[in-house]
Amino acid sequence: MFYLSKFLIQMKIILNNNSLYKALRPFNDVGFVPTMGSIHEGHISLIERSNRTCKKTIVSIFVNPKQFNNKKDFKNYPTNIKKDIKILKKTKKVDFLYIPKFKDIYNNNKKSNIKIANKDKILCAKYRKGHFEGVLDVMGRLTNLVNPKKIFMGKKDYQQYFLIKNYLKNKCKASIIPCKTIRNKSKIALSSRNNHLDLNGIKKASFLSKNLIKFKRNLANRKKIKQNLKIQMKYFEKFLKIKIEYLELRSIKNLKISNTVKGSRLFVAYYIDNIRLIDNF
Repeated sequence: MFYLSKFLIQMKIILNNNSLYKALRPFNDVGFVPTMGSIHEGHISLIERSNRTCKKTIVSIFVNPKQFNNKKDFKNYPTNIKKDIKILKKTKKVDFLYIPKFKDIYNNNKKSNIKIANKDKILCAKYRKGHFEGVLDVMGRLTNLVNPKKIFMGKKDYQQYFLIKNYLKNKCKASIIPCKTIRNKSKIALSSRNNHLDLNGIKKASFLSKNLIKFKRNLANRKKIKQNLKIQMKYFEKFLKIKIEYLELRSIKNLKISNTVKGSRLFVAYYIDNIRLIDNF
């Protein structure tokens, strides 16, 4: 009955913090899905998970300039608020949509003192200076504003989930809920950045994803994992004519380099026509 009643709710759009406080004040079981827009099925799966486990679900759309280490990347980030609103309304599973302005999030001039520990300057943190400092800062601010019971995040950016979970665990009561990566029929992980790929780029991303899934499955039976990763990386770069930033097997518990497939994930970051994509398997 609770689940069916959701279909009767119309999504309320919230444009400032005062409206946010008033809307959420009566509720103590709120599920939060933070996004930067360009809503796709991956986001919808997070919303559905929240909808099943929380009484109210709020989605935020905020393209955070402070987490972009490349100004051009920020400028080119795909945004279409009208389209996003239409998609979210159609789900009939979102109670509140929060679309804050920059001043709503950064309502003071205090500089962030967040620093990523040296042990965490791996994977994307190694190549995107300042990115995760910006991510942690905005997630701390958003969480304080929304005060959710649960935050739902996809595993596609596992390092982001890992760092946010550790950063927020002593700062708020919210539980961080990891949700499975949603892929299309071509096995490409859904991402707003996929919108920049042409047909040839999509074929390359699909080939890489499909073969890395197989590669990880077979890696369990191989020795010298580090050597095998280097060989595979060079093969993809030469065959697909792409640039791979990293291809590493790491523990899901602490993200340390792993020599066993069990309890580990295979992380990759690569460029197709200057478009940076990430994934893990």
